[in-house]
Amino acid sequence: MRSTTPSFPERIELSGEGLVLRDWTESDLAAMPGLFDHPDIAHWTPIVSPFDEAAALARLERARRLRAEGTAVLLAITVDGGAPLGEVMLRRAPEGTELGYAVGPAHRGQGLAVRAVRVMAAYAFERLDAEQVILELEAENAASVGVATKAGFGLLDVPLITGEEKGRPYALQTWGLNRP
Repeated sequence: MRSTTPSFPERIELSGEGLVLRDWTESDLAAMPGLFDHPDIAHWTPIVSPFDEAAALARLERARRLRAEGTAVLLAITVDGGAPLGEVMLRRAPEGTELGYAVGPAHRGQGLAVRAVRVMAAYAFERLDAEQVILELEAENAASVGVATKAGFGLLDVPLITGEEKGRPYALQTWGLNRP
């Protein structure tokens, strides 16, 4: 049986909104702990904590595996294709095309997450033929609620997604953005 889900290209580089979203490389490994080893990221995301160079290597390998499987794409957020400032993720899931993001603490307050989400959403609509993209986030995460709102997403009237991650319970709201 042939899958109707198109695979992801081996290499992706997306430009727009003053950003270049690009594949992670081995040269990014040393920078990744400074982006992801932070209490906010440990609390609000499933990214491992503490996040050291071994975790960075495991994340790079996971990103490559998920891409090869056609499940997800994890891209570095940059302004010029150089130093990574954070990450944006696109994941194909039964509930829809989901986006996620994390911005390093030193790079917050510049609208990077909002812009990266808009660029990745445009990719999902234009290249993957998605009808809707979603964000799943906790209502208490004011920064992520702000990103969702500024990026044009609306809160969907669907049940909360509940579970436990890293020993703490969570309840995720689903926010959606429809194809323009």
